[in-house]
Amino acid sequence: MKKLLCCGILAVCMAMLAACAMLSEEKIKLRDLDFTVLSEEKIPEQLAAIIGEKKAAPFQITYTDNANLYICIGYGEQETGGYSIAVNELYLTDANICVSTSLLGPEAAEKDNRTPSYPYIVIKTEYLEQTVTFE
Repeated sequence: MKKLLCCGILAVCMAMLAACAMLSEEKIKLRDLDFTVLSEEKIPEQLAAIIGEKKAAPFQITYTDNANLYICIGYGEQETGGYSIAVNELYLTDANICVSTSLLGPEAAEKDNRTPSYPYIVIKTEYLEQTVTFE
């Protein structure tokens, strides 16, 4: 009975250590990625069409033309205009490309304008094979 209990405890400890190792590996930042935020005119046509279909609801998509990676984040329909989006982080880990953005609210004057808006951002960066993780 003691032997079975010890094996069980050992198995749980090993599983916890493996999980911790996996979590720590994913979050080790190798380097920040250079990027450009694209204006509407600079977005590739196919990508612009996809965004047009999705913009009413929040979305997170990636698109590539095999030369560049485009990371797109939309915040869905908002009651007014005047919103902006900040890129908090864009970096590479061993396993992923991590991106974090924030929706910034409109100025007080913009809140009076009740025309809905669909804020989104398109980030262009180098093409890499890693999966994009949205934080």
